[in-house]
Amino acid sequence: MDNLLIEFKNLPTTCISDGMDGLNNLHPSIKPLKEEYKLAGRAFTVKIPVGDNLAVLKAIRNAQPGDILVVDAKGDQYRAIAGDFVVGMMQTLGIGGLVVDGVIRDIVGIKELNFPVFSRGTAVAASGKAGVGEINVPISCGGVTINPGDIVVGDADGVVVVPQSIEQEILTKSQNKLKKDQLREEKISGNREAIIKHLDEMLSK
Repeated sequence: MDNLLIEFKNLPTTCISDGMDGLNNLHPSIKPLKEEYKLAGRAFTVKIPVGDNLAVLKAIRNAQPGDILVVDAKGDQYRAIAGDFVVGMMQTLGIGGLVVDGVIRDIVGIKELNFPVFSRGTAVAASGKAGVGEINVPISCGGVTINPGDIVVGDADGVVVVPQSIEQEILTKSQNKLKKDQLREEKISGNREAIIKHLDEMLSK
């Protein structure tokens, strides 16, 4: 993982979102299977029709170690795009995580892998393999346009996407926001008078 991605992984998604004025957050229903999951990496995008996951397998074969598979499954919550066997292949090949605007299955087995999966939930039915779909193309996932190579960061609060063209600018803004939040907490938390003063200042604006 390069230094830029390490820096982003050390930031809360909330600060990154604030650095982009609340834009580029995936739909809040797309959450990690475990709260402790954290991911940061370059998007390897996948576009599939509802109920067909062959392009997901193609993406696993072509992605580079550390890449985050980001799958546009049209928000479908009936057919899972992957189960524990497929996710296990992702893990073995060094993929950095899976984000899907859709669902997965075999949730117990996937949790045992401790591999970061972010989805709209789980389902019972499997997808077919007719072969329709595309990889490494612009997609819409969770209401956000994502291009191959964009930075994807996920944690317990959700997933945020940083376009490549502004990644350094957003990193700086996000780090500054984190420092500001930390200073505010050190100054105010647990101090009744400081809290009242802070509230009065905010309410007087």
